[in-house]
This record gives sequence, C-alpha cells and structure tokens, in this order.
Amino acid sequence: MKNWLRSEEVIQFLISILVFSQMDFAWWVFPGVLLVPDLSMLGYAVSTRIGAFTYNLGHHKGLALAILTLGWYGQQPNVELAGLILFAHSCMDRMLGYGLKYTDDFKHTHLGWLPGGAKPDHANRDSAKQELRSDE
Repeated sequence: MKNWLRSEEVIQFLISILVFSQMDFAWWVFPGVLLVPDLSMLGYAVSTRIGAFTYNLGHHKGLALAILTLGWYGQQPNVELAGLILFAHSCMDRMLGYGLKYTDDFKHTHLGWLPGGAKPDHANRDSAKQELRSDE
C-alpha cells in the first residue's frame, strides 16, 4: 500500500513541475523555494500542539490548491506560485514518507512513525488496541 501511495505522490510532484514549467518564472525558482513550507515547523518551538497545527496547515494540499486557484483566477502569478510550491512540497514530503503530524510527537504522522524515531510505550499500546479493534 505504501508503494501505491508514494507512486501517487511522485505523479503529483511531477505534474507540479510540469505546471511550473508553464509559468513565467526562471527554472531555479522552483528548487529555490521548494523548502520554504518547512518554515511551518517553527510552531514546534512553542509546543508540539501548536507545531502540529502550523506544520499541518503549511502542508495541507487542499489549502495549497485553494491558493493556487485564487492566484489563477485573480491573475496573480506570485500567489499561483505560492500555492503550487505548497502543493509540490507536500507531495515531496509524502513521497519521502513524511506525513501530517499528530500532536503527541513530531515523528508521529498520518503515514506512521518516521524512521529512526522510537515509538513511545503508549504508541505500542495504542497500535495493539487498534489491531484488536480491526480484528472484530
């Protein structure tokens, strides 16, 4: 299943590059601003709850597409670019296994636990409970 999800993200990322190639920006702008959405992690300096909220907001594909659409309808190329970069960055993150964050831990994502992150004891108990529920 993970390979299917990653293949979707790869395709969406490649489409983002194609859309960008049709815009009136220099080629280096795309890689130059692709990591800007990671500034949304700064919320983690306050707390994991605020960090998860700001991170998820900055990596929400629906918001990215809404911004892209507003820029397109408003004929605002910079707004279009912002939406496209948010979308492409979110695809890239999910392609690499980084997902939207839960509030308990930065490494706990909707795609599972990030590699190298030790699951807290409560995570093992919660997954065991989930397995019991799914067997019913």
